[in-house]
Amino acid sequence: MEIKVMTYNIHHGVGIDKRLDLYRISEVIMKSNCDIIALNEVDKNFSKRSDYTDQIGWLANQLNMDYAFAPSLSLKSNGSLPLREYGNALLSRYSIITEKKHSFGILPWLLEGRSMLDTTIQINENKVNVNVTHLSLNPFLHRMQTSFMINQLKDNPLPVIIMGDYNMKPGSSGWKKITNVFQDAWTIAGNGKGYTYSSLHRKSRLDYIFADSRFEVLKAEVLTKHPEASDHFPVKAHLRLY
Repeated sequence: MEIKVMTYNIHHGVGIDKRLDLYRISEVIMKSNCDIIALNEVDKNFSKRSDYTDQIGWLANQLNMDYAFAPSLSLKSNGSLPLREYGNALLSRYSIITEKKHSFGILPWLLEGRSMLDTTIQINENKVNVNVTHLSLNPFLHRMQTSFMINQLKDNPLPVIIMGDYNMKPGSSGWKKITNVFQDAWTIAGNGKGYTYSSLHRKSRLDYIFADSRFEVLKAEVLTKHPEASDHFPVKAHLRLY
C-alpha cells in the first residue's frame, strides 16, 4: 500500500501578502495530489482575522475530503455563538474512523496551549494512526511535548505517521529524541536542506513528516510553487506500508 502525505502550516489562511485567501490554500492542497494532509494554525470561528470561518470545514467541503480538528486554544463567544478555536487539523481522502485530542497541558501563564490530533484512518484493508501537532518554541515546553508525544505513540499497534510544525532544527536534541524512534522522511528521501520557513526567505526546516519502521519512505519534497499562500511551504512524502 502506497500513500502520499503532506504537512502544511497555513497561517490561518493569510499569505505573505497579508491577504486572507483559503482558495490559495485549497489550490496548493489539490495540486499536491496527496491522500492525507496535516494542517497547522487552523482557525475555526476564531476571529475577524479569518472572517470567523470554520476553515477546516470549508477546506474539507471544497476538496471533498474527510476531516478532523483538535483545538489548541478555545475561547468562549458571546451568547449562542460557537466556540472560537485555533489548532491542528487533518484532511483525508480516506475515512477517518477515530479521532481524539491529546493536550500537552496548559500552564497558567500561557495563552495558547499545544495539542496533538490523534486519528485512525482506514486505508483500504489497513488502519493507520496519523497524528498532527505543532510544538512550542519554548525549549522547556518543547522537551516536555516531545517526550509526551513519543511515549504516547512508540508502542502503537498500528503503523504510525506524525506530521506538523515542530519548531526545531534537524540534529537538535528534540530531533534526535524523535528520530531514535521514528524515521524523518526528509532525511531518508529528501534532497537538499528541506527548508520550509519562511516562504519569503527560506532559512529553516521547521515542518516534518515522521513515520515508524513499518513504512518505507520513497520520496520527500518541499512544494514551493505557491509561496504567497502562507508563510510556510508544505512538505510532501510518498510512503509505502510494508
